[in-house]
Amino acid sequence: MKTESLKKITEHLYEIPRAFRKGMLVPARIYGSERLISDMDDAVLQQLTNVAMLPGIQKYALCMPDGHSGYGFPIGGVAAIDPGEGVISPGGIGFDINCGVRLVATNLCLKDVQGELNNIIDSLFNNIPCGVGGKGIVQMTPGKFDEAMVKGALWAVENGRGKEADLDFIEERGCIGNAAPACVSNRARERGKNQVGSLGSGNHYCEIQVVKDEHVYDRDAAAAFGIHGNDQIVVMIHTGSRGFGHQVASDYLERFLSAANKYGLSMPDRELACAPFDSRDGQDYYRAMNCAINIAFLNRQLIMHRLMEVFSDIMGKSPEDMGMRLVYDVCHNTAKLENHFIDGKEKQLLLHRKGATRAFASGMKGIPARYGGTGQPVFIGGSMQTGSYLLRGVDSCSDAFYTTAHGSGRVMSRSKARKLFNGRELQKAMSDQGIYVKAASYSGLAEEAGKAYKDIDDVVESTEQGGLGKVVARFEPLGNIKG
Repeated sequence: MKTESLKKITEHLYEIPRAFRKGMLVPARIYGSERLISDMDDAVLQQLTNVAMLPGIQKYALCMPDGHSGYGFPIGGVAAIDPGEGVISPGGIGFDINCGVRLVATNLCLKDVQGELNNIIDSLFNNIPCGVGGKGIVQMTPGKFDEAMVKGALWAVENGRGKEADLDFIEERGCIGNAAPACVSNRARERGKNQVGSLGSGNHYCEIQVVKDEHVYDRDAAAAFGIHGNDQIVVMIHTGSRGFGHQVASDYLERFLSAANKYGLSMPDRELACAPFDSRDGQDYYRAMNCAINIAFLNRQLIMHRLMEVFSDIMGKSPEDMGMRLVYDVCHNTAKLENHFIDGKEKQLLLHRKGATRAFASGMKGIPARYGGTGQPVFIGGSMQTGSYLLRGVDSCSDAFYTTAHGSGRVMSRSKARKLFNGRELQKAMSDQGIYVKAASYSGLAEEAGKAYKDIDDVVESTEQGGLGKVVARFEPLGNIKG
C-alpha cells in the first residue's frame, strides 16, 4: 500500500477521503506509521473503502496498526453503524466470534517456576485440549448447551469452575444480553457443544510469560492491574468460540446473501453480506452472535480454571497462595451496542470490531470499579517468539470509538509460512531462545513463526503514538501450548 495516495493526518494516522471512491459514505482512516502502512497488503485499502460504503456507517471506517486483509473487513477493521438505519455484517465480526485474550496474574516469580516450567507446559498441553476439532474440557447435553449460550462465564461459576469475583473482570461480566439459542442452527449446536473448554488451532495459545522490572512503564496503572514486575509470572490465554462461532457466521452469511435483494442491498463485495440491524434477519444474527460471544467467555473461563488446577498440582500451592487472579478478559471479534459522541451528541451505535479491541478510558461505564481511575486493561499479543503488551484505554481514543489494536498482525499467509518454516526446526530454535513450546502439529507451529507477523514493538509504538492507548508493561514468553 502506498502512503502517497493517502492524506496524512498525523505521523501515525492517514486518511482515504470520501472522494477517493464512488459510494463511500464516510472517509476511511488507517492508524500506523508510514512503514507499517506501506507494508500492508493492497487489499486492506480496498476492503476498508468497501466498509466505508456500509449503510448507516458513522464518522469513519477504521483500521488499526496491526491491520491486514481478511474476510470482507480487514483484520483490525472497525465500523460504527447507526442501528436504526444501518446494517449488521458478519464480515465485520469474523468467523471466530469473540476471539479474545485473558490475562492471569500471579505472585510467583521466575525463580519459583524455573525448575518446573517444562512440567507445567507439558501438563497444560495434556489437560487443555488443543488443535483442530477435538473435544473440550466439558461435553454438554443440548439443554445444558442452551443454558451456557445464555449464561456464558456465569455457567462456569455456577458449576464450580470459577468464582463470582471473576465475572467483575470480564468484558460484559462474561455474559452479554440478547442471546437467543432459538436463533442458532442445529449444525452450530453440534459443532459447539463438545468443544467448550478448548484452545483450538491457528494463533490460539496459552502462554506463560515473565514481566521484567525494566518492562513496567506505567507503575501506577500496573499496580492497579496487579502487575509489579520483578520477574513476575503471568499467563495469557487467547482463544474464542471455536467451531460454534464459525458455524454461526457461516449460517448467517449464507442467509444474508439470499436476503440481499429483499432489502435492496448491493455491496461491492459479497463478503460484506449484511442485513438491516432492525430486520428479522439482522436481529436473528445478532442474537445468535451473542450466544457465540457467551460461549467464548465460557471457553476462556474453563481454560483458566484448568490452568489454575495445573499450577496447583505442580507447585503444591492453592491458586490463592500463588496470588492467581484474573486481570481482565477482552474481546476482539464482536458487534456491540455502545454509546459514543457524534458531532457532540451522544448516540447509540453498533460497533463492529474485527481483530480490534475495546479500550474504554478512565471513568467510563462498563469497566471494573477497580480500574475506574486507570482505564480498561488492553492486551496486544505478539507472536510466540516475541513479546506481548499490556496497555490501558485513554481519552484520546474517542475518535476511534475507544478501540485499539489486538495483536501483531500477519505479514504472510499461513500457507506461505508453512512453505518457509519447518515446525521441528522452529521448536528447536525457540528452545534455544529459552521458550518451551508444545504444539498439536508441526505444520500449525510453522504457521505461527515470529517472522509471519509484524514487529510487535512497531505496532505498539504506532498504537500509543496514534492515541489508541497507553503502554503499561511488556511481557516476555517463557513457554506456551498451541493447537
